[in-house]
Amino acid sequence: MALPPEAGALPAAATSTDHGLVLFDGVCNLCHGSVRFIVDRDPRGVFRFASLQSQVGAEAARALGADASQLDSILLIEGGRLYRESTAALRIARRLSGLWPLLALFLVLPALLRDPVYRLIARYRYRWFGKTDVCRLPAPGEAERFLQDP
Repeated sequence: MALPPEAGALPAAATSTDHGLVLFDGVCNLCHGSVRFIVDRDPRGVFRFASLQSQVGAEAARALGADASQLDSILLIEGGRLYRESTAALRIARRLSGLWPLLALFLVLPALLRDPVYRLIARYRYRWFGKTDVCRLPAPGEAERFLQDP
């Protein structure tokens, strides 16, 4: 989804081609684990993060036509474009260290084939991995990568 002309309130990480903004469910244990996974494999600091429950995360999602109250997908915003579900996950993987970029080869498959597996995990993530009452705080030294509400 391309950046609409009226969406001027996006954080710089969302419009940059050097960075990506990962929007995640801030109370989901699987989502927190995914963010930790990304941070640990992103030594160049390509990705910035915001929970969908935060004002900045909700506004960034809304600016691109996504409903932040629908917390069933990780969202990636790169260069002012919004990516969801397996496309977001695979585009994130392609910018990580190690062998993870090889997963981006699955982008050649249509999302119609990739997304059902993603949706199944998303539907049961609270049951399988649990949830917390509040968003966790970033570890020391990582706070600059997590966008905070004004």
